[in-house]
Amino acid sequence: MSEPLAIPDRERGPVPHLTTALSGPLRVIEESLIDRRVRIESWFRNEWRRTPAPFYGSVDLRNAGFKIAPVDTNLFPAGFNNLNSAFEPLCIQAVQQTVERLSAPVDRILIIPENHTRNPFYLEHLSVLQRIVRQAGFQVRIGSLLPELAAPRHIALTSGGEILLEPLRREGDCIRVNGFTPELIILNNDLSAGRPGILERSRQIVIPDPRLGWSDRSKTGYFHLYQKVIEEFARQVELTDPWLLQPLFHDCGEIDFMKREGESCLQNRVFDLLAEIRFKYREYGVESQPFAVIKADRGTYGMAVMTVRDPDEIVELNRKQRTRMATSKDGQRVTRVLIQEGIPTHETWGEPSHVAEPVVYTIGRNVVGGFYRVHRDRSPEENLNAPGMHFEPLAFEDCCITPDPSVSVEAHCNRFYSYGVVGRLAILAAAREAHLPAEPAAGGAD
Repeated sequence: MSEPLAIPDRERGPVPHLTTALSGPLRVIEESLIDRRVRIESWFRNEWRRTPAPFYGSVDLRNAGFKIAPVDTNLFPAGFNNLNSAFEPLCIQAVQQTVERLSAPVDRILIIPENHTRNPFYLEHLSVLQRIVRQAGFQVRIGSLLPELAAPRHIALTSGGEILLEPLRREGDCIRVNGFTPELIILNNDLSAGRPGILERSRQIVIPDPRLGWSDRSKTGYFHLYQKVIEEFARQVELTDPWLLQPLFHDCGEIDFMKREGESCLQNRVFDLLAEIRFKYREYGVESQPFAVIKADRGTYGMAVMTVRDPDEIVELNRKQRTRMATSKDGQRVTRVLIQEGIPTHETWGEPSHVAEPVVYTIGRNVVGGFYRVHRDRSPEENLNAPGMHFEPLAFEDCCITPDPSVSVEAHCNRFYSYGVVGRLAILAAAREAHLPAEPAAGGAD
């Protein structure tokens, strides 16, 4: 493995080291994105007109040194507290623009959060999100789905101050908290446990659409849409191989880890995927060992995720490993999985160095910042969204927005612009997902 690139401080700023030489296809990709930025931005503008972006989102990226691709896209982001405070003006402006594009006038907004009242990091995030919305010029309150919340509850923050959670109430076709009826409801709850009845048939605007919660959403379905987006984008930038911006993936239908049902199909699909990755590695002269990541088709928070390098590892799982894969957030049973190409991260942070991956945040069509997820105890091939991780904010107000062709592609403004482009491609796929026709409810009329 080569030494980290030596980039002048004035160009690099606080970005991680890339632990593989930047040459070959990745350099060509980044140079192409910068050279074609006018065409790219025009293409995005037209796509957003056809398919408006979700209210907000976050995208986990992996830079392998030979490709850049998203590995997860979250439509209920929970890390606004991890963004550098310099990004808040961008966030405020993006909230204003995104709300103004809605179909009805909005002055009052209700945020519905997760039920993480004992998670101090989530509460800090919630406080920042509320502040951004308020500074954008809206009245804003927080209405909780906690079943035991009978009266308003003040919760102290570790950073000082507090937030106020209020019990949700349903009156006719309106969702409200005491003395406050919003025109807009922002979900910051990924609905892993299902869509609560209180949200059904409300006359208010609810964003993101509750159908995009993890009780309904499919990662496999999402990555099929992302694949189509990348194929279209590749034609715009004359990229001959869309693989350089996307992970390969498979699925194998129903599975039960505890009963070992669907095991042979899973093993076969892993075998096929590893063979496909091996073929691409030979094509590009990549000497790394291929690996696959198996993850719950629905769910988040890095739960029900495992890495495999050999199909035989599937049948060798012990009971503890099977139990870990059998359930996701809120104890939801895993019945389907996404089998995804493992993309190693070749970025590290700090001295001594720890593996890192960029996370891009968006509000509407705008990239508003991001951070690096860093883990001192994980390898470049492992899932970093796990206990022990920490976050390093990006420290430039204009990163992901303004590339500079007069400096090297490794300069922070150019590297982060590339990340911003790939992040927006991932969000565009989510926008198309949000505008798919609604499936009929179970038990409904034919």
